[in-house]
Amino acid sequence: MSEQIAPIEPDPPRSGVRWRRFAATLGTVVAGAAGMVVLTAQGVLGAQFAISGMPFTVTADKLTGTGFEQFATIDQMIPDSPNQGDTGGQVLVMVSAIDKAELTNLCQSINLGGVYLKITAGGAGTPVTARTLVVDGDEVAGNASFKNINVGQDASTLDQVPGVRGNPGVFAQQSDTVIITNLRQNNYATTAAVFNLPDLRMAFTSDGC
Repeated sequence: MSEQIAPIEPDPPRSGVRWRRFAATLGTVVAGAAGMVVLTAQGVLGAQFAISGMPFTVTADKLTGTGFEQFATIDQMIPDSPNQGDTGGQVLVMVSAIDKAELTNLCQSINLGGVYLKITAGGAGTPVTARTLVVDGDEVAGNASFKNINVGQDASTLDQVPGVRGNPGVFAQQSDTVIITNLRQNNYATTAAVFNLPDLRMAFTSDGC
């Protein structure tokens, strides 16, 4: 296929693709500890640290990426994390990895209980850039376009982002390029080999992204 267009409703913010349902529908979720081991990603930067379990919102007017991969995995919190609730300290996420990424008008915010810690960048004509960008999230909304996409590929054979792949038997997809406009994500972890944020501003605010 030369090009695939996959519109996702961006409004209201939390009505986009819910990755938990997405993963279950496509058969990537396996019950029990053995299944969790299978879903653990090999070589994913985000798997190198325990997540806090506090989700954060990320928005961007436009994301352009070269080299795109996506597959499901399990993120872990520290033992007896105060944020684990009824999850057992495990969160099912969809890993989205991009080899080279540009983001216009990036905003990231986390609700700290009545006040938000907000970060903005790339809104003054120079986009945010990243190398080996890996995002673990459970919800995304926007309008997405992929070029030369493979859907249903085994996650262990992904090769668009060097060093990032899943385990054998895990459902995955990858493409040469990805473009998402009006991006909105609910994330638990973000890592990057290089992350450049021009016009960076960080502050406590009364509203989030």
